[in-house]
Amino acid sequence: MLSYVLIGLSLSLTGVVGLQMMYMFYLESVDRQRKKHLTNLEHECKQLRRDIMDAKEVIASQKTKLHEAGVDIDDEAWAEVIEEL
Repeated sequence: MLSYVLIGLSLSLTGVVGLQMMYMFYLESVDRQRKKHLTNLEHECKQLRRDIMDAKEVIASQKTKLHEAGVDIDDEAWAEVIEEL
């Protein structure tokens, strides 16, 4: 009788260990997917930073060209242009 109880207990514990192993594999899979997603986000962030820096350079060069041409670049002038529209 005691041997049946021990066999049942060992099989139950084996089932619990199997369940924990499956959960561990699931967590590893989720972690790999998270790392992959994070790498993609970092790559996109670097690309967006480059795009912003390029846009800032273009804006700065346009402002210097306008300043050299003698065009007024203050915010009040733009407000007047917007009001006219």
